[in-house]
Amino acid sequence: MALRLTDVAVARGGVPVLGGVSFTLEGGEALILRGPNGSGKTTLLRTIAGLQPPLSGTLEGAADAVAYAGHADGLKSMLSVAENLQFWAAVYGQRDIAIALGAYGLEPLADRLTGTLSAGQKRRAGLARLMVTGRPIWVLDEPTVSLDLGAVGMFAAAVRGHLRAGGMALLATHIDLGLEAKIFDVSGFRAAPSAVHGASDEAFL
Repeated sequence: MALRLTDVAVARGGVPVLGGVSFTLEGGEALILRGPNGSGKTTLLRTIAGLQPPLSGTLEGAADAVAYAGHADGLKSMLSVAENLQFWAAVYGQRDIAIALGAYGLEPLADRLTGTLSAGQKRRAGLARLMVTGRPIWVLDEPTVSLDLGAVGMFAAAVRGHLRAGGMALLATHIDLGLEAKIFDVSGFRAAPSAVHGASDEAFL
């Protein structure tokens, strides 16, 4: 299995931001997106996750294979940490949440309402959600926001475990996670001013 982009163009607010993006990501591989703020990393990740269509080009291997973690944690504040993970596990046809709780040191917080957690604790719970999806491609937008050094290490370990199991990880981050990963700088793929307008990413937040 592989994630393959061929000559993909994406837009934000109907304005093309990236064009000619091509890369292939295979099982066991990680790819880190780099580029300055506003360069189109989030828009590209949202397109790969299926939250908006590309302007042009082809995207293969993403359908029903992607678990996406953006700036929101995807948690219900009135459910406990365990209940949130159980909900997402059920959505994706999975059951076991024990490994996810352990990977992020969440066992002592399992019965706490997520609305009472700190920002870093919520982020850990949100990232643990990826582990209960059973999906092979993790698409992650600035996943270490709000994490302390110890939690960053937990996250990096979880990604390494996912890769060892044959999964894939696509991340936008400025943090050195110590991962063996390809680097893809989106700065070289800025869309030309004359690119065709007309598509919209109304779901962009």
